[in-house]
Amino acid sequence: MSTRREESQDRAIVRIAAHLPDLIVYGDFSPERPSVDYFDGVLMFVDISGFTAMTEKFSTAMYMDRGAEQLVEILNHYISAIVEKVLIFGGDILKFAGDALLALWKVERRQLKNIITVVIKCSLEIHGLFETQESEEGLDVRVKIGLAAGHITMLVFGDETRNFFLVIGQAVDDVRLAQNMAQMNDVILSPNCWQLCDRSMIEIERIPDQRAVKVNFLKPPSTFNFDEFFTKCMTFMDYYPSGDHKNLLRLACMLESDPELELSLQKYVMESILKQIDDRQLRGYLSELRPVTIVFVNLMFKDQDKAEVIGSAIQDACVHINSVLRVSRGQINKVFMFDKGCSFLCVFGFPGEKAPDEVTHALESAMDIFDFCSQVHKIHTVSIGVASGIVFCGIVGHSVRHEYTVIGQKVNIAARMMMYYPGTVTCDSVTYNGSNLPAYFFKELPKKVMKGVADPGPVYQCLGLNEKVMFGMAYLICNRNEGYPLLGRDKEIKYFMCRMKEFLVSNCSRVLMYEGLSGYGKSQILMEIEYLAQGENHRTIAIALTKISFHQNFYTIQIFMASVLGLDTCKHYKERQTNLQNKVKTLLDEKFHCLLNDIFHVRFPISREVSKMTTFRKQKQLEALFMKILEQTVKEERIIFIIDEGQFVDAASWSFMEKLIRTIPIFIIMSLSPFVDIPCAAASAIMKNRNTTYVTLGAVQPKDIRNKVCLDLDVRGIPKELDTYLVEGSCGIPFYCEELLKNLDHHRVLIFQPMEVEEKTNMTWNNLFRNFSRPTEELNIFTLGNEEGNEEVCNLASGVILKNLSPPASLKEISLVQLDSMSLSHQMLVRCAAVIGLTFTTELLFEVLPCWNMKMMIKALATLVESNIFDCFRNGKELRMALRQNAASFEVNYRSLSLQPSEGLAHGEEEELRELESEVIECHIIRFCRPMMQKTAYELWLKDQKKAMHLKCARFLEENAHRCDHCRSGDFIPCHHFTVDIRLNTLDLDTIKKMAKSRGFTTEEEITFSKIETPKKSELFAENLSPEEIKEKILSFFDIIITKLRTSEEDIIPLESCQCEEILEMIIMPLAHHFVALGENNKALYYFLEIASAYLILGDNYMAYIYLNEGERLLRTLKKDKSWSHTFESATFHSLKGEVCFNMGQMVLAKKMLRKALKLLHRIFPYNLISLFLQTHVEKNRHFYYLSQQAQESAPPGKRRLAQLYRQTACFSLLWQIYSLNYFFHYKYYGHLAAMMEVNTALETQDDFQIIKAYLNYSLHHQLAGYQGVWYKYEIMAMEQIFNLPLKGEGIEIVSYVADKLGYTKLLMGHLDLAIDLGSRAQKMWALLRNPNRQHMVLCWLSKCLFLKNRNKQLIQVLGWLWDLSISEEHIFSKAFFYFVCLDLMLYSGFVYKTFEECLEFIYQNEDNRILKFQSGILLGLYSSIAIWYARLQEWDNFHIFSSRAKNLVPRRTPTALYYEGISRYMEGQVLYLQKQIEGQSENAQDSGVELLKNLESLVTQNTTGPVFYPRLYHLMAYVCILMGDGQNCDLFLNTALRLSETQGNVLEKCWLNMSKEWWYSDSEFMDDQWLQTVSNLPSWEKIVSGKVNMQDIQKNKFLMRVNILDNPF
Repeated sequence: MSTRREESQDRAIVRIAAHLPDLIVYGDFSPERPSVDYFDGVLMFVDISGFTAMTEKFSTAMYMDRGAEQLVEILNHYISAIVEKVLIFGGDILKFAGDALLALWKVERRQLKNIITVVIKCSLEIHGLFETQESEEGLDVRVKIGLAAGHITMLVFGDETRNFFLVIGQAVDDVRLAQNMAQMNDVILSPNCWQLCDRSMIEIERIPDQRAVKVNFLKPPSTFNFDEFFTKCMTFMDYYPSGDHKNLLRLACMLESDPELELSLQKYVMESILKQIDDRQLRGYLSELRPVTIVFVNLMFKDQDKAEVIGSAIQDACVHINSVLRVSRGQINKVFMFDKGCSFLCVFGFPGEKAPDEVTHALESAMDIFDFCSQVHKIHTVSIGVASGIVFCGIVGHSVRHEYTVIGQKVNIAARMMMYYPGTVTCDSVTYNGSNLPAYFFKELPKKVMKGVADPGPVYQCLGLNEKVMFGMAYLICNRNEGYPLLGRDKEIKYFMCRMKEFLVSNCSRVLMYEGLSGYGKSQILMEIEYLAQGENHRTIAIALTKISFHQNFYTIQIFMASVLGLDTCKHYKERQTNLQNKVKTLLDEKFHCLLNDIFHVRFPISREVSKMTTFRKQKQLEALFMKILEQTVKEERIIFIIDEGQFVDAASWSFMEKLIRTIPIFIIMSLSPFVDIPCAAASAIMKNRNTTYVTLGAVQPKDIRNKVCLDLDVRGIPKELDTYLVEGSCGIPFYCEELLKNLDHHRVLIFQPMEVEEKTNMTWNNLFRNFSRPTEELNIFTLGNEEGNEEVCNLASGVILKNLSPPASLKEISLVQLDSMSLSHQMLVRCAAVIGLTFTTELLFEVLPCWNMKMMIKALATLVESNIFDCFRNGKELRMALRQNAASFEVNYRSLSLQPSEGLAHGEEEELRELESEVIECHIIRFCRPMMQKTAYELWLKDQKKAMHLKCARFLEENAHRCDHCRSGDFIPCHHFTVDIRLNTLDLDTIKKMAKSRGFTTEEEITFSKIETPKKSELFAENLSPEEIKEKILSFFDIIITKLRTSEEDIIPLESCQCEEILEMIIMPLAHHFVALGENNKALYYFLEIASAYLILGDNYMAYIYLNEGERLLRTLKKDKSWSHTFESATFHSLKGEVCFNMGQMVLAKKMLRKALKLLHRIFPYNLISLFLQTHVEKNRHFYYLSQQAQESAPPGKRRLAQLYRQTACFSLLWQIYSLNYFFHYKYYGHLAAMMEVNTALETQDDFQIIKAYLNYSLHHQLAGYQGVWYKYEIMAMEQIFNLPLKGEGIEIVSYVADKLGYTKLLMGHLDLAIDLGSRAQKMWALLRNPNRQHMVLCWLSKCLFLKNRNKQLIQVLGWLWDLSISEEHIFSKAFFYFVCLDLMLYSGFVYKTFEECLEFIYQNEDNRILKFQSGILLGLYSSIAIWYARLQEWDNFHIFSSRAKNLVPRRTPTALYYEGISRYMEGQVLYLQKQIEGQSENAQDSGVELLKNLESLVTQNTTGPVFYPRLYHLMAYVCILMGDGQNCDLFLNTALRLSETQGNVLEKCWLNMSKEWWYSDSEFMDDQWLQTVSNLPSWEKIVSGKVNMQDIQKNKFLMRVNILDNPF
């Protein structure tokens, strides 16, 4: 039975019947329209309070996960309970009207008495449903019920496509009035109902001054059996389920297929619902919170009582309304009839029906309906209310009886305006603002207090589209603001300046057209052009058109000529008439003056000649007159005619302008949106004219969006996260940016705070990346009303997740228009893609698309790429490049396009699509052009559907969620997947083994085999070898490896470079977000940690920080989990946090995090000296044990233990460096212990790479700490270890790493020659292994070695490689380092490789780049070098700008060569400033000098400062001493610096030191402009190579620090 019921419910006729009452389903109506039927019955009107408020709450919700679906669940939870009660008690639900419903019990008149008792019982039970309930949203739902009984008339009306029905009559009016009288939880009986009911059964309460009564309760006699009574009553109900169907709620559930009935019922249902029924889609598919425009039409009749009389009037009105709406894609949703006439609820923008200019169409339709219905006989008053905004559109009710309806504040506002402003067309402010109609088409009406509407805002009357045009009303829309520059449109303004120049010098016309979509800022460009076009010998006329202008013949020229003749300022027609007479008396005979009457609204007497003229002849006469006037005018002054919204120019005006530009010299500038239809012939001719420049506007660049935001918010900086959100979300479209900002402001997401000085900020994890994105330099001239020192920055409210924010209604609307204009299959593809994410691969899309083949998908994708829904990219690098730069404006040459043969056009389009298809096949990465489209499409899914799609995506992606083949497919956090069970797909044992091998894990047999192969002890380094021989042996070993790499036939060299970044962006990041959407927090956390680790490997601290914060949110939700795997995840989380803090130079925070991580990993690091010494003793014993043969023979640790050990090693590696940085004496013991613990932990792993890394770190620690002997031993041990490695895969990489690390260590320690030897070999190996990330680091420090050795030829070669690498790999750090060295060459080597201006431009362009900004060292070096340059030139203002920027970065201390390079440059700048202070006899010069000397000395004594920096630091100390008159210490420091330079082979510093020594102690006079002269004559590298400049001469291009300022400065 149940199966049969399920089958029947799936029949189309049953699904249609669910939308209709039994009155229609079983009705037998005559075919003519209108048709009338009479019967008796009881009506129940139920009004449910609170739903509108809840809809509003949901529609203004911030986040995307609070959508229509939750609303549907809550609404239907209540409404279906009411529907069920009504159906159980035999009622028929006639209509759902938003959050109210009307039910009918249709019976013979004699049965009314008993049925009223049944209906009262039903009403009281409905109230009982809500007495104890409170909704999950905290909504207090209560109902009010009105009952009426008596004669009812039914009216059926409509046309051949749609039918509607109404119940009318006194009973209908009564039920409405009764419900209006009801308070919450009341049941009110109408007077007639009270007359007809069984009064003995009902306890009532009288209502003062009313004949209606309130029901308190039923009071049946004790013998009364309600069940028997009810069963008896139901026998009089025609369609009450009984017999076999008694368990059904509704008999219509069992309707048999009947094509004729189905066809007749379809007419009562909206087309979009029928489509959904045909598609067998889920009922909730059409339920959404959606921006729409509501048009509420109310018709009041002269004689409302007679159905036959008003029936024909309603029929005529309905047919007209339906035809008008059909044209503009609007729909009649409901028709009601109550005491206040007949109301039509019309909606524009239902799902699948969204059209551009929806609001304009709605207002035009409203005016058309108003005009027509006002003429219909018997209609007394027509009132229309129009409101726009987000409402709930969806199916409301029960599975057996429901309707598609709209609920929301905007529906109420439209209804109230219709009632409170009778006889007019009114609209709300949202409709007014979005109408695209001129302001003079509206009139603001006085405010009225409207029931149920707190604040509707201004209400406007729409005056109609036939008003006489007012002159002077067509000025440009926006006003220019002096303090607000036109951002990012330099290229567009340049087009204007060039054409303007041509126009003024030639005698030809010029046309400049800017085409761009709405929101691109066309009006702003024209406003700027109008300002720039002002001049003495020419006149500017600027007008803005609206949609209405297009329908008014000759309107554009009419407005133009009114301005030329000066009529736009005239107050009265007589004034206009006098003006016209004076202007045209010599050009036009007086009898023809009346030709100007209509066009300029004047009243010249009509002559006989003119009255006989045809309209065409009059038009020609007018045009000839206008041409004469203009010919005369341009002789006196040139005319520049500016038109905004040029797509609205009417055909007659185009035609006149086309003649105009051929006849007289005029400059026409217009902005226009792309033509919807083919432009008229005259418009096409103008576009193809040789003197026309047609510019298609592009988006503005990310930096301009940032500037705009800072300007709009009046702040000096915005958070990086907000910057990314707005740049990505706006796609460079100014309007999008403004709407996103308004939305953020509306949700109170933005917080404004006074700007803090960075160095004073107390650093915590939460404000670690509080560096704000700031406006660019050119914007600084516009100080935004903020006085210096009183500047603000914008911040985000805590806990806000920007990427989850719901899009603003205006932008959602734009996306819905695009979506609804697509075919259903394309819509499906876009919606599936939206679930995958903003960026996705074609493979994954194919996986999730239901029942598509590859050919279909490629074809659809090509179409969607062509219509700018998607962009496609070959690889991640291409995608990243595209995201950095928005598409700029470009010129289109329509003239040359028109010369192509036209018959090939259609063929050309097909060819273009075929090319696009092959491009899509090549490009496997697809991205939404606009994030708003992705968000909008995503919100259309139902929760369960979304979950299923996310699960599909996750299953597909997790197979490849690991490092690339080049990196041997492991985890980003070593052995991570062994610690946590995160897989969705279950695997058999073979697959696991295969996977383990692919991820670089050996099986037991392989481990045993590799152990047997390894020799017991290496005899490579005999004890009697000298260091020189060992050096030669090591270098020759590396040479052998390089030769083997180059010549080997085995596949040692990987086929492609590392693809981890692409895997990260295309697989792992989406996978994490799919798991978040699925609520799988532990799996999502796993991948967020992987992402953070990956970003740290890629050198992007900011993104690592962002994803660690995502992880932190999930950790909080999982805090009750006490499992081992969760503890490991927490430890990993803290260790990664520590690494981010370390990279950012926040050592106190880093230490805290790393200690916490070690504690969670069960390896507590000592906190006090006693435990320190005990632990040191324990670790020494462990160390000797691990180095002994016995430990090497022990079994390797398990995978989970390995993961733990790898984490511990990473923590110790950072900890020893942190402790080495500190000045406290006992900290060196902590540092030593951490370094030893790293070695011991690495030895326990039995992993060659970890052991070698730890040995080299231990050696470096000893060298920096100044311990002799030990470091050498560990370097040799590391070398012995690599000699025994199998030279394949990881083995080769370890060898390259050793060469790299040793070379870097030798640079730090000042062994420059050895560093160059090792570096050049490491660079070759990394290049052969296709590892650009490691290669660029080697090139960076190798360039510094060559720079200090003065090996300029080799240095330039290395810089060339570095540049090529930075370009091919899109590597910003390499490029920054390249410019850093270029600055060094100018400052210290005496020649120019790249100009200072180019270096400075690079800094301005990229100082906000997140990799550079949040990387300790590189920006410090760049800023300091620029500061030195300006200090040498005595440009102190510029010096202070860059010096203060560098100063903010000084506290970020990291133990890296890059940081010390930067700090040395910073100190040099400070020393030069000290010299300026002394020269200016500054009061605090002495204190500054002492402070500076102290800082320099502490840098030299610090453990982590490599000896390679000592010569420069001692040089600076010597200079400070001589400036302060301390000759003795100056000598000491100079000689120390010279000795160190000699030892290290630091040729550059040695040469400079000798020159300083000679200069400082000579008697020669100081020449002020010496460095200025040197700078202006610095030779370029090309000159040196070509031999025009001698190498020896450039050595003399050194800056000499002047000392002979005063004989005794202090």
